[in-house]
Amino acid sequence: MLMYSSITRKVLMALAGLFLVTFLLVHLGINLLLLKSDGGAAFTEAATFMATNPIIKVFEIVLFAGFLLHIFFGMLVSGQNRAARATRYECANASDTSFFSKYMFHTGIIVLIFLLLHFIDFYFIKTGLVAPPPGIERHDFYHRALLLFSSPWYSLIYIAGFVSLGIHLNHAIQSAFQTLGWNHSHYMGTVKLASTIYSVCIAAGYSLVPVYLLLIK
Repeated sequence: MLMYSSITRKVLMALAGLFLVTFLLVHLGINLLLLKSDGGAAFTEAATFMATNPIIKVFEIVLFAGFLLHIFFGMLVSGQNRAARATRYECANASDTSFFSKYMFHTGIIVLIFLLLHFIDFYFIKTGLVAPPPGIERHDFYHRALLLFSSPWYSLIYIAGFVSLGIHLNHAIQSAFQTLGWNHSHYMGTVKLASTIYSVCIAAGYSLVPVYLLLIK
């Protein structure tokens, strides 16, 4: 029963993680609209649609559930793995654990902190839990983004958050496939390559927005 419970937790974490992977692409597509030289019209239209469409509101609940499931089970599994290593070796074998696997917990914590900051700066303002800055309406995400990314410090924090996410994703996607039993030797090499390309594109794509707004726009 204990083994079944442990496997179930890993499967739920993997499924929630893969769901969030698809969401990241949708969110990136909307964020990249900030790069258009149309005064924020396309970005505002997309953000308004996301904020007012009833189907999207239901999807938000599913999304939050996905976040909570992945975070909860991720911490639970990580804690169990640490507890299982009652005796730590003085000299670890570098070939046993990859760089990305070794720092999954650390990058996960960084991403969680960044996620909370992101919610405070955007979602909590939209819902009225946090007051917007003077001169900016609650649903004016465009000018809110311009204001935030005009700060070099905030831009660096944002980039660091998504670099950490990219590192986290690179191993997480491969691990999810293995957990779900989709790690056949014939195509696992392709999965590893795809996860690396995806994680680099996500980190670079999201980081492009603050770089562009800070240095070019």
